Amino acid sequence: MTSKPYESPDLDARPQRRTFTAEFKARILAEYDAAPDAAARGAILRRERLYGSHLLDWRKARDAGVAAGLTDRRQSAARAAKKAETAELARLQRENARLQAELSKTQTALSIMGKVPWLLYERARSGLKMSAVAR
Repeated sequence: MTSKPYESPDLDARPQRRTFTAEFKARILAEYDAAPDAAARGAILRRERLYGSHLLDWRKARDAGVAAGLTDRRQSAARAAKKAETAELARLQRENARLQAELSKTQTALSIMGKVPWLLYERARSGLKMSAVAR
């Protein structure tokens, strides 16, 4: 008995979640409700590769009177706006972090530059020549 080495799954081959349009949901619900018996309803579910829970959720949304009940909440305009706001917030936070780092570097450089004249003055006062210090 030989074991095969583990192969990492191809990420491109990963199945995508199906999404259904409101028109598709309404059409399937109407067809399902018009089916004469359980065998015909089961045939509809098999043909469309759906589960009964799909229809239960769609029917519940439709019967609740929600106008957008058959639309996918994950694809709604509110979610897209929220996603855009989140992306903008992340971009602004990255920019803020970059600017804070730049400010810190600038403040350090200015602090060092402010001390240079004092150091030169002290060296001149102590009698050291700059050429002697450079060696």
